[in-house]
Amino acid sequence: MSNSQFLTPTKAARGLGSAKSGTHHHIGQRVSAIALIFLVPWFLFSVINAVQGGEEAAIEWIAQPLPAILLILTAGATVYHMRLGMQVVIEDYIAKTGMRSALLILNSFACIALFAAIALSVLKLWIGAGA
Repeated sequence: MSNSQFLTPTKAARGLGSAKSGTHHHIGQRVSAIALIFLVPWFLFSVINAVQGGEEAAIEWIAQPLPAILLILTAGATVYHMRLGMQVVIEDYIAKTGMRSALLILNSFACIALFAAIALSVLKLWIGAGA
């Protein structure tokens, strides 16, 4: 059986078959979800404990290398997972090509900016507390 048998006549005429990118997207979504299964409970437990000690205790906690690195990894996995999820929503529910393209670009830029802000904040506390 050839792939052309699974295409509707309209898709065959327009050449709109498989984009061949679904597997990569699916694996990325699943890998980030698996990472978040471990990182989110650690994050919640650690942040609650750090905040209970006050602002100074929270800054001291972030000043340690392992928590700072894990915070950045948690932010990275979360933002990446969010970007992929929003991409699917935009692609599935926005019909106009121009609007879809603009929203996909905005989604990428917003996620990059969010991650940069989080990572720089953690790095500033980590490096600043050690100085």
